[in-house]
Amino acid sequence: MENIYLIFVVILFALAITDLVVGVSNDAVNFLVSALGSRSAPFWLIMIVSSFGILAGALSSDGMMEVARKGIFNPDMYVFSEIIIIFLAVMITDIILLDLFNTFGFPTSTTVSLVFELLGAAVGVATIKIIQDGGLVADYINSNKAMTIIGGILLSVVFAFSAGALIQYLVRFVFSFNTKKTYKYFGAIWGGLALSIISYFLFAKGFKHSFAHDFAIVQWALDKPLMFILYSFGVWTVIFQLLVWFTKINILKIVVLAGTFALAMAFAGNDLVNFIGVPLAGFSSWEIWSNSPIDIAADAFNMGALSKKVSVPSIFLVIAGGIMVVTLWTSKKAKSVTETSINLSRQSEGYERFGSSPVARSVVRAFVNSLNIFGFIIPKSVIKKAEKRFAKPKLSHKEAKKAPAFDLLRASVNLVVASIIISIATSYKLPLSTTYVTFMVAMGTSLSDRAWGRDSAVYRVTGVISVIGGWFITAFVAFSAAFVVVTILYFGGIVAVVLLVALAIFIFLRTKVIHRKRKEKKEEIKDIEDEVTNNNVFDKCTESLVDELSIVPKILDYSLTGLKKADRKSAKKAKKLSQEFRENSKKMKYDVYKIIQILQQNFIHSAQYYIREIDYLRETSNAADFISVRIFEHIDNNHEGLTEKQIEELETVKNLVKDYIISINGIIKNNRFGDIYYTQKDEKKTLLTKIEEIKTIQLRRVKTGEVSTLNSVLYLNILSEYKNLILFFIRIMKAQKKFIKSKEKWKTI
Repeated sequence: MENIYLIFVVILFALAITDLVVGVSNDAVNFLVSALGSRSAPFWLIMIVSSFGILAGALSSDGMMEVARKGIFNPDMYVFSEIIIIFLAVMITDIILLDLFNTFGFPTSTTVSLVFELLGAAVGVATIKIIQDGGLVADYINSNKAMTIIGGILLSVVFAFSAGALIQYLVRFVFSFNTKKTYKYFGAIWGGLALSIISYFLFAKGFKHSFAHDFAIVQWALDKPLMFILYSFGVWTVIFQLLVWFTKINILKIVVLAGTFALAMAFAGNDLVNFIGVPLAGFSSWEIWSNSPIDIAADAFNMGALSKKVSVPSIFLVIAGGIMVVTLWTSKKAKSVTETSINLSRQSEGYERFGSSPVARSVVRAFVNSLNIFGFIIPKSVIKKAEKRFAKPKLSHKEAKKAPAFDLLRASVNLVVASIIISIATSYKLPLSTTYVTFMVAMGTSLSDRAWGRDSAVYRVTGVISVIGGWFITAFVAFSAAFVVVTILYFGGIVAVVLLVALAIFIFLRTKVIHRKRKEKKEEIKDIEDEVTNNNVFDKCTESLVDELSIVPKILDYSLTGLKKADRKSAKKAKKLSQEFRENSKKMKYDVYKIIQILQQNFIHSAQYYIREIDYLRETSNAADFISVRIFEHIDNNHEGLTEKQIEELETVKNLVKDYIISINGIIKNNRFGDIYYTQKDEKKTLLTKIEEIKTIQLRRVKTGEVSTLNSVLYLNILSEYKNLILFFIRIMKAQKKFIKSKEKWKTI
């Protein structure tokens, strides 16, 4: 029986490797966003700096994995067999949960997930024991720890956002967006202040529990933080001023890279427990049980000894650090999570990943109204002066395209404010999530920098709310899932362990496939501005238009197949295709204005035809989406299907419409506009007449009571949208003809 538990420990370590991969993929956002978003250095240099920070953090970790062993539950209330089950449940749940967040590009807190998984698993076992033997959950659980974590979430979200917004406003007011002018006057002072704070953060946070704890400089930083910061400020300010005077080195790049190193080191040194703490606690438990002088069964051996401090062998830290570095360089999911934060904080306008939501609209509306009130209170002269400081330089389209998501000044503020908050929390021994702090600071600085304009604010706020909502969902889901998993393991034994581990591995591999497909789909939708020039604009615009229009026949086929056979899978596929079609057409709408910016002034008249085409394309996508959504809802709600005669009629019309739009797409693709009048006069007339005939037949059915109201509404809606598709395709073709005819004018200009 002892061998079974040894196998469980081996499984824990195997799961730990996977957990390291998914954990680093998620937490890379903590220290990469500022450097990558500001393009402070080449990508390879940023990654090298981050890698050294991770290695330094892992190797300097004190190895005390207190949270996993006794921070959440009381070990003396459990026996060895129960402890191992709790740890297995935590690791399985953690891998699945974090991997799902990574797949869809949402940053979350590994600390919160670990704490609530431990809490959920421990409560699960405690509940079973209480049902069997009686007692109270409070005897088993350290509930104060969980409540402190929840309080830390709320405080960190509000405080980090507010501090980021305030400090960024003050710094930007001093420097303005014309940093080339103000840099030589204030650059050294800001750089000195920033690096002195980052230096304190590095020594007080990074080396506090390391082998370097007894070094004089570390003790000085810990014992006299204010003095340390003042002296550091003086030294760094002098050094940076000399660099400003005598070199062309941008000191803000030094600040950003130093801050990246510090945050990476703090992440590895302090969050390592989130990935290997549980397996190491499981290993310690096994050692305590197997080395016991008294032969006691696993289900009777009390684990009170787990409360004692146990140092982790350095070899485990070295291996963990190595895996983290390799993951940082190879994980595509880490890039997806990082892209979410950069996208929400970028200075430029463009396609927004998130849509609008009622909460976001209310928040933006309240903020705008508040600004209007302040406009009456604050003197206009002050407002006018502030507006000048926040006036953004006008960039050409090429300059804007090459510009980073945000400048080095904001990147340095992000790192400095995050370092301050984490340092203060550490000094007061307050639990804090580095993910929450770094993300919310970035959002706060974005707000002050006016990256959230009136045209983008509601979408950015929706994105922030979505991410924050995901954080709280993490806690609830982590607790619930761990509770369920530990219950299954408790009663299922070795069979349950094998099946759940296999499930975790399957989900991990499956999400890799999902993420790859999402990535490929995203790469397919290239920014048209990257390919369009004055010479190929007609070809590229036509190519993108034809590609999108070719999706419509597939939507019609899948939709009607789903309705005909009551096949939810086909209907769902049609709905998914139509949603992608809508998103692509929405993005093409944004690309229209990018094309106009690329083109010369004389070409604007011709560009209006392409704008018209995209407007009709948007209407086409709405019609296709209406058909697919209504059919899916009809099937999903298990409503009664259409009669065979109705299906036969729809099949006939669908095939006619499908052939018609395929022929029009071929005309557009091959530039055969000599057929346009034949197509318009004859085929369109025949199709519309056929649709009206079938509508009349359906109305007769309604009159005689042959069909239900739901049946009739669905049937008539589908016919109406078929008609709309025909009309929109005709309009697209006409606009394309005019667009192509203007080509000769373009050549002569």
